[in-house]
Amino acid sequence: MIVDIHNHTKLCNHAMGESFEYVEQAIKNRTKYFGFSDHAPMDFDEKYRMSFDDMGAYENSIKELRERYKNDITILLGYEVDYLPFHMDERVLNSKVDYLIGSVHFLNRWGFDNPEFIGEYKNRDIDEIWQDYFDAIEAMAKSGYFDIVGHLDLIKVFDFKPKKDIKILAKKAIKAIKESGMSVELNAAGLRKPCKEIYPSKELMELIAQDDIPITFASDAHKPEQVGFKSEELINFAKNFGYEKCAIYQNKDRELINF
Repeated sequence: MIVDIHNHTKLCNHAMGESFEYVEQAIKNRTKYFGFSDHAPMDFDEKYRMSFDDMGAYENSIKELRERYKNDITILLGYEVDYLPFHMDERVLNSKVDYLIGSVHFLNRWGFDNPEFIGEYKNRDIDEIWQDYFDAIEAMAKSGYFDIVGHLDLIKVFDFKPKKDIKILAKKAIKAIKESGMSVELNAAGLRKPCKEIYPSKELMELIAQDDIPITFASDAHKPEQVGFKSEELINFAKNFGYEKCAIYQNKDRELINF
């Protein structure tokens, strides 16, 4: 996997290992561009993210790794930012990083991908949950804050699938992503979850490819040994939809490179 743009550090409080171990695993994988995009701070769900006081240390540590390994790999610096209205912070949104990944982990403050709160699925109509989710993705894309869409269909994480056609549910969100100029990551983490699928699904990839939306690749590693997880499967998945190039970001400038 030449590009691996979405990976975490122990600062988020639910990842393990030292950051240099992630880098060294990426080098073993012959990755050329490796991105750290740890969970950005916000005044909600503080348990699973770095604090605002950690931002400087996080950014400096990644820059130090970038210099230390400059002859072996290009290290990119970003944040994974939760799209949650009234909780996103200007210190994150205006940070001097290579890119921001926009992700939806909450629907009206419900952490739908957290096993602690899985019981809430029984209290709601599954089609309404999925529509609410893609409405949030649409709003995230329209906000203009972000460069990359994180795990586009994370809502499938526990394998609760909608009855309605997913293409209909996601249509407006995909259109907003196209109009925003964002890229979509192909994220291997779903293969480690109950859904056992890459994010996004084949059905959504058909829409993404149809609209010629750029893609990029992500292990979404929370442990060093997850770096490069199922990389061949991700690459073949992209090729099956006609992709030959993927996106990297440096100082918010996007470049498409052959993979």
